[in-house]
Amino acid sequence: MKNDFDQPRMLRFLVVLTIASSTGLQAWMILFNNFAVDVVDLNGLQVGVLGSVREIPGLLALLVVYILLIVSEHRLAALSVLVTGIGSVVTGFLPSYGGLIFSTLIISFGFHYYETTSQSLTLQYFDIKKAPLVFGRLKSLAAAVNIVVGLVVFTLGHFFEHQMIFAIIGFLVIVPAMWALWQNPANDSVIPQRRHLVFRRRYSLFYFLTCMAGARRQIFIAFAVFLLVERFHCSVIQIAALFIVNNALNYFISPLIGRAIVRFGERRVLSLEYGALVAIFLGYACVNSLFLVMVLYVLDHIFFNFAIAIRTYFQKVADPRDIAPSMAVAFTINHVVAVIMPVIGGALWMIDHRIPFVAGALMSMISFIAVQRIRLPQAVA
Repeated sequence: MKNDFDQPRMLRFLVVLTIASSTGLQAWMILFNNFAVDVVDLNGLQVGVLGSVREIPGLLALLVVYILLIVSEHRLAALSVLVTGIGSVVTGFLPSYGGLIFSTLIISFGFHYYETTSQSLTLQYFDIKKAPLVFGRLKSLAAAVNIVVGLVVFTLGHFFEHQMIFAIIGFLVIVPAMWALWQNPANDSVIPQRRHLVFRRRYSLFYFLTCMAGARRQIFIAFAVFLLVERFHCSVIQIAALFIVNNALNYFISPLIGRAIVRFGERRVLSLEYGALVAIFLGYACVNSLFLVMVLYVLDHIFFNFAIAIRTYFQKVADPRDIAPSMAVAFTINHVVAVIMPVIGGALWMIDHRIPFVAGALMSMISFIAVQRIRLPQAVA
């Protein structure tokens, strides 16, 4: 990545940790459904429960504000990625429902706390014109990493069982996290952050969009790949191949999303996202073709990255001192619905697999209506 931004140490730090975090998360996502179905023999309801368990650390993201009283934000980011790597190693050695609950919690704490701190650091260290570009480039980088991880899992899947693959990936995450623990990318010129929880009425639209995004995201994560595995009987190799194609497209598209936000603004970008998601979720519910469902999955993932605009909208309306505590609060709000959505969705899946996706279409329509209320200060509009 060409370093054409201010704060080069922070950018390098975020690049390394994004590579490590993406490695651990992508491998886990590729392997999870096949591991859950083929090794642990879980049903749709149990997968839904695990989806809710996975989001509990996100619900507790507000604790980041208090952790930052004793640990610097960049140090917490590095520790979070380290925890993700440890969680990956543990997963393969606990092939049971209870074991998956435990390992899922470990990985999820690492992932959610890194996401909270990395988003906060990006909004603090880069201005309103550069932050969307940094987010876009980091997303693009994550997509490139995901391609490599998909190829690695695709290859390892021919030679090793799940346990060894989880262990190898965990090691690849732990090494850069250990490097990051010894770095200090902080800059004293950055505005100090408040060290307490912040709730403000003028952030209400940001809170609402964040909450709805969390609910929509859970339907995508918990049931889109599960649809491919359970109803279309995709193997781990097929899922890995899908992820490779998916991320190859996102590698090129993610930077364009950042540029689109700068050029067209958050309201137009988010309107496009939610309008498209209505059609995508209805497609999941109605389409019976494996190829078409795979196409919908790729499109779904592309539009998922448009959520960058929710964060850059907040940056434009927020007090700069509120960014760190507000990112922690936002992650908690994002997961209030997310914690219960997979369980409810799993129960509804047992009645009819189409119901969770129809609900996703309805929530996307509500979000489309809500983003029309976005209004920016004249100075940044």
